[in-house]
Amino acid sequence: MTDWLDILPGDAPLVIGLPHTGTDIPPALEGLFVSDWLARKDADWWVDRLYAFAADLGATIVRTRISRSVIDVNRDPSGRSLYPGQATTGLCPTTTFDGEPLYHRDEPDAAEIASRRTCWFDPYHAALAGELDRLRAMHDKVVLYDAHSIVSHVPRLFDGALPQFNIGTDGGVTCDPALEAAVVAAAAATGRGHVLNGRFRGGWTTRHYGRPAEGYYAIQMELAMRGYLTEPAQPSPENWPPPFDPATPLIDDLKTIIAACIAFARA
Repeated sequence: MTDWLDILPGDAPLVIGLPHTGTDIPPALEGLFVSDWLARKDADWWVDRLYAFAADLGATIVRTRISRSVIDVNRDPSGRSLYPGQATTGLCPTTTFDGEPLYHRDEPDAAEIASRRTCWFDPYHAALAGELDRLRAMHDKVVLYDAHSIVSHVPRLFDGALPQFNIGTDGGVTCDPALEAAVVAAAAATGRGHVLNGRFRGGWTTRHYGRPAEGYYAIQMELAMRGYLTEPAQPSPENWPPPFDPATPLIDDLKTIIAACIAFARA
C-alpha cells in the first residue's frame, strides 16, 4: 500500500474497483486548478463507504485516493473516447461534467499526461490486475465489479434522470450472460429503476479486464446518487458534497447485488 493506493485483499472471487472515490490533489498540482472544489466536484462521493460491507464478504477492494481530475484511471490510456460522438471527459479532464473549466491556463500537455499516467494510472492497474490474477489462481472464475456513482441529472452527458442502477457490460462482451442476468435481477428486485448497457456501458476498466473465455468477468455499476444522498438543485461549495448517511437502505440493495456476483463466481 502507498499513501494514495489502498489494497484490501480478500479470498472471495470478487474484486471491487474504486477508481473515482479519491479526492487527493498533489500539492504540486493544486495551483493549476481553478479551485480545489471544482477539482473534487465530480468524485464518486461516498461509494467507498457504500461498499465497505464487501470486505466482510471476502471481496478484495482496490481504491485510488487520487482525484479523477488529476487522472481518470477509468479512461482509455491512449486518449481514445469510450463513447464516440457523445460528451465525456478524458484521461486528464480539462472540464467538469457540467463543462466548467478545471484549469486557469495551462492544461496538461502530452508530457504531463504521460507523467501522471506513470505516477498513478499504471500502478493502479498493476494492482488491479495483480489481485485479479491472484484470485483467478484460486478460483475457476473471478469477477471485477467496477463501482461508480454520479448525480442523477447531467444535461451535458445525458437527457433526463438516470435510473438508480446503471449496469454496464459493453453489450455483454465483458460478462457471462448468467452474471449479467443475476445482477439485473437483483437490481430489479429492489423496486428501483435500472438499465443494462444504457448511457453507461462500462468504462475502460470493465472493457479491458472482461475476458469471459479466460475466466475473468467484468461489470460496471453506476449508481444515481439520489439513492443515498440528497442532491441539491445546484451544487456549490456550501452544499456539496452532502453528508453520507450510513443507514441508507441502498446498502442492503448493494449487499444483494454483491452476493449475486460472488455466487455466480462460486457456482
